[in-house]
Amino acid sequence: MTAQPVSAVPPHGRAESFPAGLRTRLRAFPGTAVALALLVAVTAPLAAAFPRAVDRYGDAGLRRAVEQAAPDRTTVQLQAPPPWTDTVREAEAALRTGPLAAAQAKVLATAKAPLVPDPAQSSYGVRTAVGLEAADTWLPRPSGMPAQLVLAAQQDLASHARLTAGRLPRTTGEPVTAATAEVEAAVTTDTARTLRIRVGSVIHVPGSARAPLSIRVTGIVTPRSPSGAYWSTLPVLRTPALSRLPGSAPTDVYWLGGLLLAPDAGPVLLGTPGRPYRYWQVAPDVAALRGHGLDRLASAVAALESGPGLQHLRTVVDPRLESQTDLDDVLRGHAGLRSGIEPLLLIAAVGTGTLAVIVLAMAGGLAADRRRAELTLLRARGASLPGLAARLLAETAVVAVPAGALGLTAALLALPGARAAPAVVAALAVTLLACVALPLRALVAHRTVRMHDGREDLTSARPSRRRTVAELTVLVIALVAVAALRRQGSHSTGLVAAAPVLTGVVAALLLVRLHPLPLRALGHTVARMRGVVIPLSLARAARASGFAVLPLLALLSALTTAAFGGSVLAGVTAARDQAALLAVGADGRIETATGALPQDLPDRIRRLPGVRDTTEASVTREAKPQQGSQSVPLAGVDPGAYAHLSHRTGLGPFDAALLRHGDAGGPAEPLPALASPRVAEEYGTGPYSVLLADGTAVTVRIVLVRERTPAVIGDDFLVVDRSALPRSAARTTTLLLTGDALNGRALRTASEGTAATVRLRTEERARYVDSPLQSGAERLYGAAVAAGAGYAVLALLLTVLRAAPERSALLARLRTMGMSRAQGRRLLILEALPQAFLAAAGGMLTGWAAIHLLSPGIDLTTIALASPSALEGAELRSDPLSLAIPALTVLMLAIGVPAGQAWWTSRRGSVRELRLGDH
Repeated sequence: MTAQPVSAVPPHGRAESFPAGLRTRLRAFPGTAVALALLVAVTAPLAAAFPRAVDRYGDAGLRRAVEQAAPDRTTVQLQAPPPWTDTVREAEAALRTGPLAAAQAKVLATAKAPLVPDPAQSSYGVRTAVGLEAADTWLPRPSGMPAQLVLAAQQDLASHARLTAGRLPRTTGEPVTAATAEVEAAVTTDTARTLRIRVGSVIHVPGSARAPLSIRVTGIVTPRSPSGAYWSTLPVLRTPALSRLPGSAPTDVYWLGGLLLAPDAGPVLLGTPGRPYRYWQVAPDVAALRGHGLDRLASAVAALESGPGLQHLRTVVDPRLESQTDLDDVLRGHAGLRSGIEPLLLIAAVGTGTLAVIVLAMAGGLAADRRRAELTLLRARGASLPGLAARLLAETAVVAVPAGALGLTAALLALPGARAAPAVVAALAVTLLACVALPLRALVAHRTVRMHDGREDLTSARPSRRRTVAELTVLVIALVAVAALRRQGSHSTGLVAAAPVLTGVVAALLLVRLHPLPLRALGHTVARMRGVVIPLSLARAARASGFAVLPLLALLSALTTAAFGGSVLAGVTAARDQAALLAVGADGRIETATGALPQDLPDRIRRLPGVRDTTEASVTREAKPQQGSQSVPLAGVDPGAYAHLSHRTGLGPFDAALLRHGDAGGPAEPLPALASPRVAEEYGTGPYSVLLADGTAVTVRIVLVRERTPAVIGDDFLVVDRSALPRSAARTTTLLLTGDALNGRALRTASEGTAATVRLRTEERARYVDSPLQSGAERLYGAAVAAGAGYAVLALLLTVLRAAPERSALLARLRTMGMSRAQGRRLLILEALPQAFLAAAGGMLTGWAAIHLLSPGIDLTTIALASPSALEGAELRSDPLSLAIPALTVLMLAIGVPAGQAWWTSRRGSVRELRLGDH
């Protein structure tokens, strides 16, 4: 008679419903359920938080880029001349408020999402294309040239300005026409102060085929948002500026200001030679910008600038409508920054995600391994594979689904304002994997019914052909990924992002293959020892289950990911430090472009707190070698002090004796000089004369060539002994400071009144972090390092705790046989030491090798430097802390947990442990 398959056999032979059996299982193993819940509750929010954090940093970066660009660049400006009409009255009608407002509504409606207009800052009206010369002599004339004024009838002035004096301009009586003799206007406080305009002032501008137009100023206003698009798209309406006619002398300047006419006074501009035009300005709503919609935003801007949107507006507004904006250039620059950072973020995501998958699979595998006897018995009693899998899936789902939902909720609440869909998908993937890991492992292990399994000792187990093929496949994929990364960089394919973690996987598989060899050799060596602890510990380590592949894979992958993330952060820090050093030349720099620094200034600076040393230099940028007409910066220095500074900063270190004039020869000998490669190549190394700014000349001979030097920022320089220069050329113009805690405020206070500029390396370094994309990427990599270290510890704890009952029973048996407590502790420590040392040493070695193997394909310049720098590139750098700390933590935990267990077990009786082990 064939036995009917069952899903489980309840205790005591009583039939039990599915929910009741599920509750019984959870009550029987509460520790396992809590551990799974904690694992999912930690992993799910990490997975859900990553895409939301990337979205938030991308949104903040895009908004910062648009905000930092001036509104005259980010606003889409549409303009059209007055329409061609048969009569002047029809042209005047097109410049009145009604038609302009109707056209503005059509313009704003044409802008398509994600280009969302900001109605409050989007302005429109009529203004002159060129400035009109004011005939009034009381207006300031810096070089004798009359001031010019731009006239604008911009709508909605009352909502964007606060009245300071007088009243807002208005029109009274008959509607304004091209022949109106006088109109009213308002000016901003900046315009009134600069052009000396008061309430009641009358300004006259020329008319076209009519008498000059009189403009009476009736009010002075203060902009409510001076940096907003309403006032800053055409900044001259807010603040006057000194202008110069093309081709004129630099001193021939005049003031260019703006007058704000009444909103319905636009038709009067037809009677002036200012070439009036209608304009509509679409200011983007910065708060509505989203980084993930950058491509669609660029398409929307292009459509309004020169695409279908503009064609539509030409149909409904005016056929001669033109559009211009630099917003597309701003978006293009931000896209370049994002394209340099996104591949690095993908590498971090793939590495940490792979770790999460390995640890979740490992947790399911460990649970299945601990329940092997139970599941084997159920299969022997007739339980079907589908029924067994359904039962295990229900057990894990009851625990994992609430934990995953809780983690997702925490991520959504902690990181608001980002897309929810990617976070939900990531959390669902984690929860699903946690649910199916145990059933899948059980299906694979118990697909055939058997009561006894053969031993799978680590030193005797032989890998199957399928495993060999799988390992060779992983090796080939890893080699392809590493080769592509080194050849094409991190921007090529998604496979490249897995190169670091694949390196760790390959190293783990290789170490698992090699691990039995030293254990076998050591086993034969210690077999003849008289003691029992060392031989027994090696025997125990050799009899470890072949399942140790997955923990070692998790450990090495985690340590490699942590090391790679730490190297990225170290490379970014080093690149910024080096770029700041190249820009300053030392920790601090005080220099003057004209004249010389006061003689007592070096002593005052030297006495300030935080200043360790000062090096004086005489820098002139007008030295001319007689062979050429180009000026070359020449620095006069004290060779000893300057050589010490060069060695300390690493900028062109040299031997001071080679530069000292007294050591090179007599007074008539040429000055030994240190030069840049370009100067040495262009002028040669032989003696030649250099003409100084004061008319004197010195003869130099290049004896040293260096790429950089602290005193001169740039690629062209000559450095000589200052004591051999004429007195006028040897005056101190530059102070180079060293110190770890320079105070910028104190340095600027001490230099006040000297016309000197103060630059600090720390301030220059901070300038390179210019976008939330950069700081966000750094935080994500810091989180990746922490997650890698955390998953390494978690993988180790799962491995150690799996064998905890077996070790407790072993110690109890050995105690009954006469083994002391100290011997028991040493036994467990020595048993755990081989695999722990293998994981720690292998992790450090693999991380170091992965960094040096992948560094040629990783460029950190974009994430490190937002602004241009003399630094040519930023590469990965090995970070000793990220290599050593996680590995040492793993080693200490691998030894500490068994030692602690041995101590705790020795304090309890042996009877209970023997019963637990027998059970």
